[in-house]
Amino acid sequence: MRTPMPIRTVTATRYITPLREGGSLPAIVEADDDGMYVLKFRGAGQGPKALIAELVAGEIARAIDLPVPEIVFAELDPELARTEPDPEIQDLIRASAGLNLALDYLPGSVTFDPLAQQPDAALASAIVWHDAFVSNLDRTPRNTNMLVWHGRLWLIDHGAAMYFHHHWDGDVAPSGNPFPAIKDHVLIGLARSLAAVDAQMAERLTPEVIAGIVGLIPDAWLDDDPAFAGKDEHRATYVRYFQARLQTPRAFAEEAVRAAALHL
Repeated sequence: MRTPMPIRTVTATRYITPLREGGSLPAIVEADDDGMYVLKFRGAGQGPKALIAELVAGEIARAIDLPVPEIVFAELDPELARTEPDPEIQDLIRASAGLNLALDYLPGSVTFDPLAQQPDAALASAIVWHDAFVSNLDRTPRNTNMLVWHGRLWLIDHGAAMYFHHHWDGDVAPSGNPFPAIKDHVLIGLARSLAAVDAQMAERLTPEVIAGIVGLIPDAWLDDDPAFAGKDEHRATYVRYFQARLQTPRAFAEEAVRAAALHL
């Protein structure tokens, strides 16, 4: 188990190139620490909630020892738009002024190919469990959202996770729901250790770990939602949701076990 660490904040100093594979148009940027990052814009389609999902799901993965590139907060000056010839990118930069999210750029990495690389059952099961827990819709054969870098598998792009919060009234009852979409997971056929992994992963995600991860969500990403008394209550409801999801029986894990069994 890894205790959540404070998230570093960098300032984007140069827009390098867009990554047009995704609908949200992330970009490779250079920052004031001389590092290069894949920047996720708060002004993109799903807004700050996609950044919340990226942060929370990514740090939950890290807490259960899954490989995720470093996540940082990235300050973006709208003046960077002045040097960009593409009007769409100009608008996106201006709409994303302020605090955004970025992941460490992995130069030379290649997209995971399920036909060429197969993680062992323990790793595959842990990834499937994680994606079922955070309701990640976007790790399928069509779009694996995994990279291979220096011979190691890395998990990226969790903005489509936690879809429940896009129209959320604060009700945590859906935390007990299964996640039928797990049957489409790119690794479901390799997840032969799910029953054993389930107990291990749930044990690592203690209430303190969950609260620490949710506590990383910046105020700026929490809209003034009338469903919540304030930003602290908003965060507390995320914590309650995930803690309730970890209670036994875990329907999402049982659903994943059933889906994996169909591939045996």
